[in-house]
Amino acid sequence: MRTTWKLLWQTAVLTAIFLGCDQLTRLTGVPIPGNVLGIIVLFFLLLTGIVKESHISLAAEFFLRHLVFFFVPIAVGLMQWGSVFYDYGWVLAAAIVGSTALPLVIVGFMAEGLRRSTDKKQDTGKEDAPCRP
Repeated sequence: MRTTWKLLWQTAVLTAIFLGCDQLTRLTGVPIPGNVLGIIVLFFLLLTGIVKESHISLAAEFFLRHLVFFFVPIAVGLMQWGSVFYDYGWVLAAAIVGSTALPLVIVGFMAEGLRRSTDKKQDTGKEDAPCRP
């Protein structure tokens, strides 16, 4: 029973941070979603020690354990967009594959180029040597 109350209290703390930040973004018109601002605020509260990790750990573990259930409404909502997927499915698939593959290829070429440049420095003896008198 004590664990249940602790979980409810920690969930209330996280909810209060979210609702406060969400209300703040609505009142100020800041172009940041309330949940993103809430995560930033929570990070700084944890960083400064105002909120201890032990104050939210049980609720955070609970939410992470059951994270998959938060995506069920999104999947159900996507079912209403069946005609869009039917009409533009190949375009969407190409965009997803391309936006996944392109960064991987670019990072691969950059890493290879950096490796070659460091190998050339080592082969030619142009390493950064300590200052000589």
